[in-house]
Amino acid sequence: MSKSSTRILQVGAEIYPLVKTGGLGDVMGALPSALERLGLAVRLLLPGYPALRKPLTNVSLVCRLGPAFGAASVQVLLGRLPGIDVPVYLIDAPSLYDRPGNPYVDGSGEGWNDNPQRFGLLGWVAAYLALGDIDPAWRPQLVHGHDWHAGLAAAYLALHPHTDCRTVFTVHNLAFHGLFPQTLLPVLQLPESSFSSDGLEFHGEGSMIKAGLHYADAITTVSPSYAREIQTTAFGCGLEGVITQRRAQLHGILNGVDYTVWNSTTDPRLEAHFDAAHPEMKAAAKGALQRQLGLRVDPGAMLIGVVSRLTSQKGIDLLLEVLPRLLVENVQLALLGSGDAELEAACRALAAAAPGQVQVSFAYDETLAHRIIAGVDVIAVPSRFEPCGLTQLYGLRYGSLPLVHRVGGLADTVVDADDKALAADTATGFVFNAPTTQALEQAVRRALALYRQPDRWKQVVCRAMVQDFSWDGAAVAYADLYRRLLEAKPVRLTKRP
Repeated sequence: MSKSSTRILQVGAEIYPLVKTGGLGDVMGALPSALERLGLAVRLLLPGYPALRKPLTNVSLVCRLGPAFGAASVQVLLGRLPGIDVPVYLIDAPSLYDRPGNPYVDGSGEGWNDNPQRFGLLGWVAAYLALGDIDPAWRPQLVHGHDWHAGLAAAYLALHPHTDCRTVFTVHNLAFHGLFPQTLLPVLQLPESSFSSDGLEFHGEGSMIKAGLHYADAITTVSPSYAREIQTTAFGCGLEGVITQRRAQLHGILNGVDYTVWNSTTDPRLEAHFDAAHPEMKAAAKGALQRQLGLRVDPGAMLIGVVSRLTSQKGIDLLLEVLPRLLVENVQLALLGSGDAELEAACRALAAAAPGQVQVSFAYDETLAHRIIAGVDVIAVPSRFEPCGLTQLYGLRYGSLPLVHRVGGLADTVVDADDKALAADTATGFVFNAPTTQALEQAVRRALALYRQPDRWKQVVCRAMVQDFSWDGAAVAYADLYRRLLEAKPVRLTKRP
């Protein structure tokens, strides 16, 4: 595929470092550049949030769309964003996107009432870019939509009678469906015929994520294990039947890490740098973190870190339940995250009960996130389910051994430090098999026992730090999938009038 002939449009709702709530932002910030390095011509399509509109440079007006999707004025801009290597289309619709804070929820944590219109418009613009109606100078051959926010792009294209554009839909987290009532079909410019079980209908409502799953030419998830898991009732979130029917078009491609951002030897946010050849320098990062957070400066304390949304999915409640029994073993905790009010309250209570051992912060702080991941001994990701997980991958590069539940991408990326793996020098962390407090506590105690053996601990740290989860491999896998789709006859063009 030559750069001049292969045009790929990446569509998503956030992008690192300007708008990020989780791993989706990291992917949108790194994958396009990795694809460009392979010779593909890549552009991005994003909602025109103020955080993206203000820093946009080299701006040109591509198209005025007028009133659409409940917005009085919609136009499409083309420009450049700082730190992003590819051109970016922004949908400039202030009444839909000019909102403070989180891009999806209001100040009380509730989803914006017009989220269906906000992200329906995202998919619609993607489709009409592919049809050549918005920017005749650049028409993508393949649209790659990410998560429910971009799910309708595949539907608009599949339902159009005249298109040869291919579509890929990536599930980052199946738990979020993007539901909307049937009454919004006219507003979203969708035909009534699409509202069926063999379409985007899900238990009486429309589902944007089901639209992507049903209509896209290919489906990907962000790890091989998650691709298998979502075909089961335990992880399928009610969509396992649709996914199983489409298993031939389903691919698990593990997310990568942008090592220009996450690198223990060059990270500008750290006070001390280190690598696998000099892991002893990590002690300086740990000491600096303990001082910054007001923890007792004690090299002998095993410091556990958590950088996470505080939700049931992430298993934070399990960790909070076992920690009081572990603090007496000279364990410390540094936690950064926000989310469920009850979990935040439980974190505050634990910190108040254990001053000098537990410190928590609920404000978004990218610098502190880097310093925690670099400075702790163990990075805990005890998720009940985890499509990929990036925190454990960051931890590996910083020699902060991941402690994870054997699920999804966590299972694909961490090798448990059991006797066999330790003897073979393949261990990179600690893995427990069930989302229970008992299994989690046993794993932490195994980590603590190994931590008290400095030479063996150092061996695992060094092995973890040389693992390579860069975007290069994932980009090659995506590029190969694009090539096969573009070279093959359409396998799924369910056109309807």
